Amino acid sequence: MKKWAFVSDFDGTISKEDFYWLVIKKYFEEGHDLFKKWKAEELLDIEFLQTVFSSIHQEEVKIIEDIVSLQIDEAVPQFIRDVQRSGGDFYILSAGTDYYIQHILSHYGIENVDVISNKGYFHDNNIHLTLNENAPTYSKRYGIDKAKVIQQMKKEYETIYFFGDSEPDSHPAVYADVTFAKAALIAILKEKEVPFVPVNDFNEVREYLRLQNIF
Repeated sequence: MKKWAFVSDFDGTISKEDFYWLVIKKYFEEGHDLFKKWKAEELLDIEFLQTVFSSIHQEEVKIIEDIVSLQIDEAVPQFIRDVQRSGGDFYILSAGTDYYIQHILSHYGIENVDVISNKGYFHDNNIHLTLNENAPTYSKRYGIDKAKVIQQMKKEYETIYFFGDSEPDSHPAVYADVTFAKAALIAILKEKEVPFVPVNDFNEVREYLRLQNIF
């Protein structure tokens, strides 16, 4: 069994803004109303994202330009190297799509990171998702069931650290050994009485791990 892994959400945790908001603000004005319907639970998360990502209508070179303009937590590239140098594996676990995450990793020269997410591809000037309903980690609501992914990983690692920021992250937080929470996830986990470490960014996570002699 491997010693430990650090698993992070992407949108709003690694990135400072959800990619779907970038798309809505630049290309999909109707997305504001769609967002309200989603929050009112009239749409599943995956339905919301599929609609937004298929409403870009731009050449791929422009979409990639937009993706790499997405600001990330400045500490992330070094944090990932610190995890790997300290004997851990770093994973990104996202209910978005690997399409934009891989472009971000490439842009920052980040290597040896497994991305567990909904498969995405460029076609007809938009981003489309391929969902595998037969996958053991499939979720009808999110496309990918983050809790099941963490449960599977616990068979492989002695310790799982997890970091997230929003409602989908409350489900894997139940199974991680240590959960770091920021933004909306803090109140959600308090209400659910799930243990967590409140943080604002990756620098605070690094400090926690340093004090635990992990780094």
